[in-house]
Amino acid sequence: MSAHDLIASLADPARAGVRLIDARDAELLVEPAAALGLALVRIDLSGCTDKDAALDRIARALQFPEWFGRNWDALADSLGDLSWAPAPGYVLLFEHGEAWRDRGDPEVATLLDILDEAAQSWAARDVPFWPVLALTPP
Repeated sequence: MSAHDLIASLADPARAGVRLIDARDAELLVEPAAALGLALVRIDLSGCTDKDAALDRIARALQFPEWFGRNWDALADSLGDLSWAPAPGYVLLFEHGEAWRDRGDPEVATLLDILDEAAQSWAARDVPFWPVLALTPP
């Protein structure tokens, strides 16, 4: 999906889900997300090469509570809650994840599944939730 297509869809929870965009287009999301009142959270994955590092970055960016268990189940629970960060919707902008992607780590697919499940859960509550991976093409 192009950034322009994503921008046109941001307000529609039914269309939300994990999206991959070209890193050069990431800044195009900032203004439309703000105009819609969506919380835009940048998650910098620079240098992350494994699940633990990614979970730490996600937890820090989203200001997860201290009880966050730093595992996939805890991530799924936390993404489905976000009561400590109320907003009419969310855009999670994952940046600089190329190192982890390029390693071919199967945990990347697990993260994408969890993010997509969270988007579907929020959509059922009529809340836009957009996990967006802004990656430089290989």
